Amino acid sequence: MNQKIGVIGAGAWGCALAQTLASAGKDVILWAREPEVVTSINDRHENRLFLPGVTLHQNIRATASLSDAAQGDILLIVTPAQHIRTTLEGLKHDLSSGKPFVICAKGMEIQSGLLLSQVAKEILPDQVPAVLTGPTFASEIARGLPCAVTVGIADKDIGQQIVEGIKSKTLRPYLNDDVIGAQVGGAVKNVIAIAAGVIQGRGMGESARAALVTRGLAEMSRLASAMGGKKETLMGMCGVGDMILTCSSMQSRNFSLGMALGQGQRADEILKTRSSVTEGVHTAKALKVLAKNNAVDMPISFAVDACLSEGADISTVIEAMMDRPLRAEGI
Repeated sequence: MNQKIGVIGAGAWGCALAQTLASAGKDVILWAREPEVVTSINDRHENRLFLPGVTLHQNIRATASLSDAAQGDILLIVTPAQHIRTTLEGLKHDLSSGKPFVICAKGMEIQSGLLLSQVAKEILPDQVPAVLTGPTFASEIARGLPCAVTVGIADKDIGQQIVEGIKSKTLRPYLNDDVIGAQVGGAVKNVIAIAAGVIQGRGMGESARAALVTRGLAEMSRLASAMGGKKETLMGMCGVGDMILTCSSMQSRNFSLGMALGQGQRADEILKTRSSVTEGVHTAKALKVLAKNNAVDMPISFAVDACLSEGADISTVIEAMMDRPLRAEGI
């Protein structure tokens, strides 16, 4: 019997994952909130709103029914981070049977400052959530270009079931039991990418961007360690890998936002023109809570939030960062 995968969320990333799985011979049920997206996928085999120009595989069937999509043997939850709680509440009955589910969003919940796996444990305390993260651009994955990801889960047996279920000739999953480290990497890199974009937009040079990314990795490692994660996890796909990708390409929504900020545009005006979520904006706000709760200093992340949420002058923020007290590297 052919395996059936449910994908909850038909944005660009959800469609890219659905395309990869369908191309590997899986039957994919793809849930979309927007009726026009359901129609576009089923009638034209294209997601004209979020992934235009990509012909979607015939094994993908879109639905507006959450319970319909939840019939998959494995569920990939690909709604934005700030909607994960609502989505899981809607799937609570279907997931209570122990069905494997994977959170594929990268970020943290603003109001609580919780990692997304922690949100899942609040709603489904008896279940074992998995997270999928790593260096991926939806448009490339949807076109069949190769990638590798981290699947973080505490239960090795369920994790093995998941990676066997989602692997393909173009998607290579690496299993990791450090769920905290995997999520911290996937979330924090979005904030660092905004800062890297600002450096690019200001024309401050590649040396400055390399320094920024390196110190961003140090912030990421400090937070992961304080929360019980492993620093070595961040040397993998979910840390260094994702930072390299997201901090160096205009395909990154976070990097491109930062670049526009660096060139003098306002954040609210930039975001008005976008149909997809720029998750680093929300994560920067959530990190203030999370870092404070764990007594971790994250100056780059705090500076990004100050520019986004408080309207701080970018030149003043950069000058303050360069004037910080000197310290030993690695601390």
